[in-house]
Order: sequence, then C-alpha cells, then structure tokens
Amino acid sequence: MPQPDLPKGVHRVRRRLASGKSRYHFYAWRGGPKFWEDGHRKPRDPAFYQAFAEATARPQPADYMTPQMVDDFLSSTAMPKGERSKSDIRKWGLRFAEHFRDAPAIIFEERGARGEVNAWRALWKHSPKQHDMAGTHAVRILNWAVEEGKLSEHHCHKLHRLYEVDRSEIVWTQADREAFNAVSPEWVQRILCAACETGLRPADLIKLTPAHVEQTPRGRRLRVRTNKRKRLAHIPITPALAEVIDATPPDRMLILTNATGNPLTPHRASEGVRQWRDKAKLSDDLRLYDARGTAATRLLNAGLSLAEIANHMGWSIRYAANVIEHYARVSPDETDAVLLKLAQAKGGAA
Repeated sequence: MPQPDLPKGVHRVRRRLASGKSRYHFYAWRGGPKFWEDGHRKPRDPAFYQAFAEATARPQPADYMTPQMVDDFLSSTAMPKGERSKSDIRKWGLRFAEHFRDAPAIIFEERGARGEVNAWRALWKHSPKQHDMAGTHAVRILNWAVEEGKLSEHHCHKLHRLYEVDRSEIVWTQADREAFNAVSPEWVQRILCAACETGLRPADLIKLTPAHVEQTPRGRRLRVRTNKRKRLAHIPITPALAEVIDATPPDRMLILTNATGNPLTPHRASEGVRQWRDKAKLSDDLRLYDARGTAATRLLNAGLSLAEIANHMGWSIRYAANVIEHYARVSPDETDAVLLKLAQAKGGAA
C-alpha cells in the first residue's frame, strides 16, 4: 500500500541494528531494487529522489533478461579479486546466460526454475565436478540478484551434488616424497618440500621470500599473510624447510623459482609437481595441494595445537585430526609417535 510520506510505490523496510538504533532500506517497489539506505524513515536529501528516479527507470522484471542479469553480476563489486576465481565464475556465468538467453530473469522466482537449472547442470553429468560447479556459480549469481533487489527470491538453494571426495586420506607419505625426489629436478623438489613442511597453498608458496623468515627464541619461523583468507600465519621452520631456505642463493628474491630462477605461477608450481609425480609413477590422486595433509603432521610434531593447525589450514579441528591420523596409519615409521601426540592434542582440544 502506498505510503504518503514517500514517493508512490516506494517500499520501506526497517532493520534494527545491534546498537538498538534503526536503519531504513528503501526499494523502488516491493521486490524491486534497493536504491537508498538511511537512518531516517523520511529522507529529505535531494539525492534520495534522484536515486529513486534512476531506480524506477531500470527495466521492469519482465524485461530484465537472464543474460543482462549475468552481465550485471560480472561487472559488479561482488566478483572476487582472485584472477582464477574470476575466470571460473565468468566461464560458468556466460554458459548460464547462453542457455537461458531467451528467458527473463523473473522465471527464477518460480519453483519450476529449479528443475530447469538442474536440467542445465545435467549437461555435465559425465563430470560430477563440472556438474556441481555449474550449479554453484548459477546460485551465486541468483543470490546476488536477490540481494540487489533484481529478483524477490529464487528456488535453487542447496542443489544436489554429484562430486564427493574426502581428500583427508590423500597425503604425501615419506615414501612418496623419496620416490618423487629420486627422479625430479631440484627446483621441483624444493616446491614439494616447502609445501609439505608449511601447508601453504601454491599461491602463497610462490611468494615466499627470505624476508618472511623471523628469528624466535628457539629457532626460526615463517610469518606469512595468506592470500586466500588474509590471515597472518606463523609457521615453525622445520629442519627440512631450513635446508631449502638456507640453500637459496643470496641474490635471489624468491625462495621458490622455476628451473631458470624465474618466478613461478601457482599453476606452474602445481603442474611441475604433477609432471614429475607421473614420472615417479605415483598415484594420480596426489596433487601439490595434498601436501597440506603432510604439513599438518609436521606442524603437530613442531608443537602446534590442533586448533592452531586447523586455523592455519582453514580446516575444522575434526578434519585436521582425521588427516593427521590417516597420515600416521600410512606412515609406519611415524605411527607411534604421531598417534601419541595426536591423542594428547585431542585431549587438550576437548
């Protein structure tokens, strides 16, 4: 019902803040785009009316097509900063837009749209990972459209998934590392060693410099702000990692480089490990990323608590415990000592 104190059609929503104060959100129409936010229920700022005029000039829902919605999302501030993430979202967003190119975005407010989205995802049912990726990015776009007031709702939440994998059981054992080192060049050995000793992701590994090394009362540690979560990680420098760091030429800025001493990309670091993994005839399941499981065990042995390890890895405490326990079981030479420390750590985390 129109409110006399506002322009005709404006929908006002009051939200109470944690401080107890109220904040008002103004939408061009009920279910329409939000165009203003204010602490007053009756804004008097001339810009309020200008914003309303611009919002009502936007296409009505029936004229707002799915490709336009996708384009708006891809050019919005909701896009992630990472180039790899941007590339993935753009790829799947454009596929989504192409499939629904003749459909107005408003169809996703209907329950039947869920079946349409599932039918589109089924084009990749031969690849469970791609099937799930399609749904993940489609829902991300639809969520954004709802938040921006372009849709009032959608019915594609919690789509069923085909890809299930528990990578807690995939770790680089000492035997794997020895087989890998027996055939691989030094520059790749250094990458795998650093990954197994620190648990850092490839994007963080390739940026390590001697400046990240700090002295501690009992030795040294790495002080790194991680690329993904922007958290500050303090990682003990184990003897194996110390060898890598100390063997770095003094005139080299980066600890890890390619064969010619030039900087690596995350993809090249991972690909280098994959190529030499295959030459060592190791399991196809092993990736550079799976060195994080080995690192969890190393960090436990270095004195970190389960909570510290989980926080550093971005895991739950339970998952971290599962990874370490599996590593101990497949590494007979470390089983007793690791399981004892794990039991003590679990006791401390309880």
